[in-house]
Amino acid sequence: MEVDTTNWSGEGTFTQALSDRLREVDQIAGLRIEDAPATRFDADYNFISNEIFVTFRVRQRRQWGRWLGILPVVRFVEEPAMTIQALAGALGGLEGIGPPDFVDEGLIQYLRTERIIPPYQTRGFKLVEMVRIYRTESAPRP
Repeated sequence: MEVDTTNWSGEGTFTQALSDRLREVDQIAGLRIEDAPATRFDADYNFISNEIFVTFRVRQRRQWGRWLGILPVVRFVEEPAMTIQALAGALGGLEGIGPPDFVDEGLIQYLRTERIIPPYQTRGFKLVEMVRIYRTESAPRP
C-alpha cells in the first residue's frame, strides 16, 4: 500500500488512529492524508480538519455480451474491490473508531470533540477534529 502524508502536519490523534486502521484493510491500494484549509485555532477551541483520500484495489470480472448483436464476446471489466459504504461498515465495527457521523456515495465523515485542560491551568480548550474520507479513482500521487 502506498501512503502519502507529505501534505499532512501530523495533527489529530483520531486521524492517526483512523489511518492506522485503514492501512490494515486489504482492499485499499493507497492512502493520501492532507490538512484541510478549514483548520483554525482560537483561544477557546482548536478545530482540526483533515482529509483522507482512499484508492481501492481493482478487480477484474468477466462480462458476456454480443458483438453486432450476433457474435458472443467476453469483456473484462474492472471494478473497485470495495465501496465507500462497505468501508464505512467495516470501520464502524472497529473499536476506537465507531460508526461515522455521515456517509454517502463518495464521502465518510467523522467529527470528534474533546475537552482538554492543560496542567496548571484553570481554563481549558475544546478540541474539535473533523476527518473526511474520499474515494479517488486514480493511483496516489508519487
